Amino acid sequence: MSIRGRIYIAGPSVFAPDALEIGKRYKEICKKHGFIGFYPLDASGKLDSRGIFRANKSHIDEADIIVADINFFRGSTVDDGTAWEIGYGYAKGKEIFCYLQKEGNLIEKLGRSDENGYSVEDFDNPVNLMIAEAAREIIYGDFEDCVRALAAHYQ
Repeated sequence: MSIRGRIYIAGPSVFAPDALEIGKRYKEICKKHGFIGFYPLDASGKLDSRGIFRANKSHIDEADIIVADINFFRGSTVDDGTAWEIGYGYAKGKEIFCYLQKEGNLIEKLGRSDENGYSVEDFDNPVNLMIAEAAREIIYGDFEDCVRALAAHYQ
């Protein structure tokens, strides 16, 4: 199988207790579908905060595609770092593919306003419009479902 492209794997899985194993599994899934995967923790073991930032930015620069986990994390929004990675990748012209476990738009998930009375945007998107509009496609499922859809897109 020929290489279809390089994927930067974005998402809060880096905070999981088994993050390194998840990264290995995700990179194997990329390989199985003809891609090379870059996981954010690939170079972070020996780096401080600035070093991790630079290494991940470099991985995004090298990638062709970002596959991002946009499930809610630590509240009712996408992980902050993942949102930044999507925005940076989009600005650099990368293809953005995202995945979510649960279908439904923001109003269905959160209601019309939050606990502070701020309105929830009503554009029928499953996440904030800036993330939704940056994505070429949002897949409902898990990481492998997203990479599988991505592989089909590049056939």
